[in-house]
Formats: sequence, C-alpha cells, structure tokens
Amino acid sequence: ELTKENFETTITDNETVMIDFWAPWCGPCKGFAPVFESVSEKHPNVVFAKVNTDEEQELAGYFNIRSIPTLMAFREKVIVFQQAGALPAQALQQVVDKTLALDMKEVHEAVAKQQAEKQA
Repeated sequence: ELTKENFETTITDNETVMIDFWAPWCGPCKGFAPVFESVSEKHPNVVFAKVNTDEEQELAGYFNIRSIPTLMAFREKVIVFQQAGALPAQALQQVVDKTLALDMKEVHEAVAKQQAEKQA
C-alpha cells in the first residue's frame, strides 16, 4: 500500500513501479486486483503497489485520478504510462514489458525538452 508518507521514497528508490489506484467499493477494482497480483508475481524486479483513493485522496488528487481503477507506471521517477480501466492479464503484461523495454535515455531527453519548452 502506498501512502503520501511512503510514495516519494518508493518512486525514488525503485527503478520501475506499477501503481494501481483503487477503492474498496469499486467493482472493477476488485476484479483487477487478482490480475495485478498474478502479473506482479512474474516480475520480482518491479514494484507493484496500490493506492487506496478513499484513504489517499491527496495522492489521487495530485495525479488527477478521475476514474478507478487507474494503472500508472513509473520508470526512473518518470510517469511512462497511465490508463484508467481494468486491464486483462495479457494487456497488463504488455504494459509491464513495454515499460521495461523503454529506452530511458530517450525518455529523459523528451522530458527535458518538454520542461524547456514550458519555461520558454
């Protein structure tokens, strides 16, 4: 479980983090939980974490979570994927594979370019 207290450390201390934003009352979230769990077991090198949006409204607000479940992937502290809706296992596996295959040098260069354009 991620909270505002441990979120930053988790993202900073781990190269790849997959986050499931969910709530206890959400039916699709309950259906996605075992899929998230089963894919996590295949990737011990990736942190799979969950944010309860009822308890962590500040985090959900910060990331502009409008519907749940929402899956978010961080790689080297950069959000590289975000999508609302429960994914089937095969689709979640593809997201993990693509996240791990990213050329992070290119990603960091693109982020730097975007930030430079915002400041211009």
